Amino acid sequence: MTAQESCGSSWRPPRSSFRFPNGECRYHLNRGELGRAQRLAEDVLRLSGERNDSAGLVLGHHSCGAILMLTGRFASSRPHLEEALALYDPIVHRSFVHQYGIHCQLVSPAFLGLVLFCRGFPDQALARSSAPIAEALRLAHPPSLAVYLSVNTRLVLLVGDNAALGERADQLVAVATEQGFPHWRAEGTIFRGWARVKNGDVAEGMSLLRGGCAAYRATGAELWMPHYTALLARACEIAGQIEEGLTLLDDALHIVKRTGER
Repeated sequence: MTAQESCGSSWRPPRSSFRFPNGECRYHLNRGELGRAQRLAEDVLRLSGERNDSAGLVLGHHSCGAILMLTGRFASSRPHLEEALALYDPIVHRSFVHQYGIHCQLVSPAFLGLVLFCRGFPDQALARSSAPIAEALRLAHPPSLAVYLSVNTRLVLLVGDNAALGERADQLVAVATEQGFPHWRAEGTIFRGWARVKNGDVAEGMSLLRGGCAAYRATGAELWMPHYTALLARACEIAGQIEEGLTLLDDALHIVKRTGER
């Protein structure tokens, strides 16, 4: 079945089984194909509502909230993420992580933290995003931990807490290296690079940023590249490499125009 076919009105997954459209949604999301990912997420949410499937509703609200955040629609994103958290029941949905590969009680607050930051509430953002970290470590589910650390580290970077940024980046690299997650190891390397730049080691930081961006794109990922490219552009400015920095900003804007990421 193609992505186009899976978005059609004639397609229906088995009850309580949205693994295929969820996996396809995440694939297109990481590829930067946000429109297609959003349509799949909306399908999951609509069909879950029609069937009164609570696990599907959690998944659909989380996915819609994350994608709306990534496309800059923060006011619309927040209620979806909050609804995913309100609906999630660790007892009723104890098989959720095995079906869909993530713990929503970890990942949804992390995305909600980014939304709150972008809406102008940095203190609330940090409190909401950082609250699950002990639970993330306790649950010992490496993919969920990697996603959580990736999103939470991004928030710490945006807030400007360089000490916490270095610590979180090291945690992300350690988990990704141990588990063999090249995608998240590349992200951790990028975050490490920016931490080095902010701490004054610009040359080492730029080397890590370049290497991390190259490794990240080698996985086929396009999501977040405007942010990563902008970080490298800022590092170039600090290093006095203005022309390269301007070129990188143009590259980032071209990605934004192509993908709709905001």
